[in-house]
Amino acid sequence: MSAAVVTEQDSPREVDVVDVRDRADVRRQVKLVVVFAIVAALLLWFALDINDPTVKYITGERVTADDRGTELNGLNLVWGCLGISVIALLLAAVNRIPRGILGTLISILVGIAFFVGFIVWSYADQTTLVIANPLPGTVKLATPLVFGALAGCLCERAGVINIAIEGQFLTGAFFASVFSSMFYSAEMGLVGGILAGVAIASLLAVFAMRYHVNQVVLGVVLIALSTGLTSFLLSQIPDDPKIKGYLNEPLILAPMPDANMPILSPVAETLTKIPVLGPTLFNQTLLVYIMYVSVVFVTVLMFQTKWGLRVRSVGEHPKAADTVGIKVNRVRWQAVLLGGVFAGLGGAWFTVGSTGSFDQDASAGNGFIALAAVIMGRWHPVWASLSALFFGFMWTLQSQLAFLGKMPPELLRASPYLATIIAVAGFVGRVRPPAADGEPYTKS
Repeated sequence: MSAAVVTEQDSPREVDVVDVRDRADVRRQVKLVVVFAIVAALLLWFALDINDPTVKYITGERVTADDRGTELNGLNLVWGCLGISVIALLLAAVNRIPRGILGTLISILVGIAFFVGFIVWSYADQTTLVIANPLPGTVKLATPLVFGALAGCLCERAGVINIAIEGQFLTGAFFASVFSSMFYSAEMGLVGGILAGVAIASLLAVFAMRYHVNQVVLGVVLIALSTGLTSFLLSQIPDDPKIKGYLNEPLILAPMPDANMPILSPVAETLTKIPVLGPTLFNQTLLVYIMYVSVVFVTVLMFQTKWGLRVRSVGEHPKAADTVGIKVNRVRWQAVLLGGVFAGLGGAWFTVGSTGSFDQDASAGNGFIALAAVIMGRWHPVWASLSALFFGFMWTLQSQLAFLGKMPPELLRASPYLATIIAVAGFVGRVRPPAADGEPYTKS
């Protein structure tokens, strides 16, 4: 029987299923039409607002001030992007955009067209500024978000809500700074961050699984604890330069080509010569390389191993898992502690991975953005990591556009958070978390 035909012999359940599918298709079509129409209208405005269409760009790193970049006619590029968005709008209006990979690719293409048009409009009518490659900064700024998203996926797939990623970031950043300063080694800072992240994860596991504390409230309390603890410990470091240098002046991880590592450094130096993608992917620190491996590791662990199957089972139906001999709370403990490892690495980025010494509120709310990436990525490690890259891209974009003066600086500073809200509420739509997420389990 076709899903579009309902006869008198159809059961009420079949009729309800057909009706739900029809309503979902209508909502999807309306959403696509509205979004594509907004994109097309904005691109048309960009094209009409450009006076001098000449823009300059560079694909690699700007070596000297004399490197003025390559010129192109940006107006033609904007009109081309407008044509792409109009075609997509017409296809959406007649409901000819299929579900699945092809429909996703069309949406991504429209998004890229909007971004290109927006960048050209932003840099048009400028005389000295040059469009630079935003991808290296995107990967760098997204690194802690990816680690936090991996921690969130592990915990919530196992049925434990981890609001405390922000707290793990804070403690990880502080103890990474201390360990790096004490041992005079940036790599030891990563060890300190891991230990701190696991410590907060242990508190989360104890109170969530042993004492059955509400996990949302518990996460907020752990963030408050981490904020107060790191603030107190920071205030206890004397101002004496010798002591302060021994406790809060860590070494910073060098980019891999400059790290003097016997095998990895020469390979990374060769790979950075690849145009555009080389500096983006390979002119990064050891922590970024660990991030690449971590995404693959967590994905394989979650979906290709027996342990990953157990994690997903205790997050979906813990009682059924218990009946086949899986120790629910033991598996949850393991997932939460492993998540603490990745959250601690994410926290280490804020000191040994970027700025150096620890400052109060170093993580600046990035733990909450990582949690949003988990939701936007539908609790899948790969999609959550791509969502984290999207947020990192927004941070890079707002820092580059701040010098152009075409948009209010306040709006630019708020743009990453606005993108987070729009992405989670508007584009993700209704998502279903693991069925037992946040529910403690007691064996009856």
